[in-house]
Amino acid sequence: MAFRAELRPLSAAGSGGPGGVATTTTVASSFGLGCAPIGNLFTPVAEADAEATVGRALERGVRFFDTAPHYGEGVSERRLGAALSGVARDSVVIATKVGRVIVDADGVPVPTGGTGSATAGDLSRDGVLRSLEGSLARLGTDRVDLLYLHDPADVDAALHPGRGALPALLELRDQGVVRAVGVGMGRNAPVARLVREAAGALDVVMPAGRVTLLDRTALVDLLPAARERGVGVVAAGVYNSGVLADPVGAPFFDYHPASPEQVDRALRMAAACHAAGVPLPAAAARWPLRVDGVEAVVVGARTPAEVDAFADAADAAIPDHLWTTLDAVAR
Repeated sequence: MAFRAELRPLSAAGSGGPGGVATTTTVASSFGLGCAPIGNLFTPVAEADAEATVGRALERGVRFFDTAPHYGEGVSERRLGAALSGVARDSVVIATKVGRVIVDADGVPVPTGGTGSATAGDLSRDGVLRSLEGSLARLGTDRVDLLYLHDPADVDAALHPGRGALPALLELRDQGVVRAVGVGMGRNAPVARLVREAAGALDVVMPAGRVTLLDRTALVDLLPAARERGVGVVAAGVYNSGVLADPVGAPFFDYHPASPEQVDRALRMAAACHAAGVPLPAAAARWPLRVDGVEAVVVGARTPAEVDAFADAADAAIPDHLWTTLDAVAR
């Protein structure tokens, strides 16, 4: 599988790296850079390191970049925009999100294009338009390729005709301000409902942490609904916040300490991967692409070395018997 047409670069230049450097086709067609980490998720990241991370992604063939106002309260978008400022716009694909407004320490919305101290939910039509205006300013672009509704807490409000967030997204797509629209969330049921009730309006869904080696719950209801309606799937959160990247050094699941059972399964998966000569993170990044309906994977990185790790995973030789073993551990 690979990114559908709406999520591919508009220019043929997207197939090559900066300065004509050859890139890895698998990386360009199946992997995107998740930009929450360069927005200081968990750990502060220096401006120069954030720029270097995006630059390394470009060198390795990544052309899809996923960010959101919520990531660092605008910092991730600003840094991504700065890092891409010298790159031909049609050679990259930018995804961001709406549904939350950036506020300052007093809870007041920040000026358009600013950064803040927190975010607050806003699923109104006006909230969507204001949010996108701020994102475009921080990103330094006049359009977004993919616009997600981010963690909609109230599906009814999101669907409300005329005043809801989803109708606003569809208007923006019709106007050509965005090329595709979707929903990104870490809970399956609300996204599955939106897929079913949006009458085929969605282009893409992004289940976060629900199409992974450890958590396969999206395969029960959400992915079948998406396949039935022709909605693309981009898997995110493939390390489940850390336990599938390093079950000893980062035993976290969904941003909380992983349970003993989750850590145990991750350690057994790591042992099986080690025996097969495959890093656990490589298997975790690749596994979602084995799932029917998953077109691409977004992997977060905060350093060039972390970019190299998932880019290397794209073409790593993974024996079939390892997948069989990992599937058995997951059950």
